[in-house]
Amino acid sequence: MKLTKLGHACWRLEKDGSTLVIDPGSFSGEGLLDGADAVLITHEHFDHVDAGLLRGAAPGLEVWTCQAVADQLGDIPAKVQVVREGDAFTTAGFGVKAIGEWHAPNHPDLPIVQNVGFLVDEEVFYPGDALTVPGVEVPTLLVPSNAPWLKAYEMIVYLREVRPARAYSTHDGLVNEIGQMLIDNFLGGEGDKQKGDFRRIPVGESVELA
Repeated sequence: MKLTKLGHACWRLEKDGSTLVIDPGSFSGEGLLDGADAVLITHEHFDHVDAGLLRGAAPGLEVWTCQAVADQLGDIPAKVQVVREGDAFTTAGFGVKAIGEWHAPNHPDLPIVQNVGFLVDEEVFYPGDALTVPGVEVPTLLVPSNAPWLKAYEMIVYLREVRPARAYSTHDGLVNEIGQMLIDNFLGGEGDKQKGDFRRIPVGESVELA
């Protein structure tokens, strides 16, 4: 299975000729749905879902997301399926489990929105905008590394709770080169301690997973 960083919080998984895209939002560049058979969307924030992009999607595309996002996508041609914590389903040949319910607190004056994480093929866990501990073994964690709701300390604690073999930075599209260097240092240092492959994958680059 090939994992590719498309930008900010958007990722593509490919295996056996099928393509799954996670969180194609407005910060993640162009061509996010090229070749996509299915899409997973964690929550309603625009850096994770671009409704305009989905309105131009092929009718055969499958979109899996929480109720709050589904309510906003009633006019898209793709088939939208609602998932909740604990659900398991198969899409485009990928086995997916929904884990988590709520976005991390962002601001005292803003409501906490629905947020569902996804465990794909028992291999890759993408928590969305939350530090959800999945309660199962996670070989590959897409770990949030920069956000209004996140501190570096919390990222490290989360890595120690989940203890993945591999951890790759996500939600990092707002940081400049200095911020990227800090993320590299934090992830690399923790990876050395846990003897894992912890790092930031540059946009457009891929890694091969088992």
